[in-house]
Amino acid sequence: MGITKTDHFTAKQNELAVLAKAIGHPARIAILEYLMKVDTCICGDIVNEMPLAQPTVSQHLKELKNAGLIKGNIEGNAICYCINEQGFEKIKSFFQQIDNYTKNKKNDCC
Repeated sequence: MGITKTDHFTAKQNELAVLAKAIGHPARIAILEYLMKVDTCICGDIVNEMPLAQPTVSQHLKELKNAGLIKGNIEGNAICYCINEQGFEKIKSFFQQIDNYTKNKKNDCC
């Protein structure tokens, strides 16, 4: 099997790219905002808040969960979702690096 393009980058760079891709859709941003507002919810609640079909919402939830940005617990025949703080710590750390860079930048190169 050949080398993939992602093999040329560090594990941290690949992980951040997956996280960025997961939040790179407005529906996923809306889902995250809703989860922060209600603190926890059942999938049906999210579907009622989104202008999307249930299968589409489920796919977005799957992407967010696979990236580690949300967690889900099965309660009966429903799944309750909430924010996964650990996933956001990685994003927060990256943006903190950018913030530190811009605050300490000595010249205006561009």
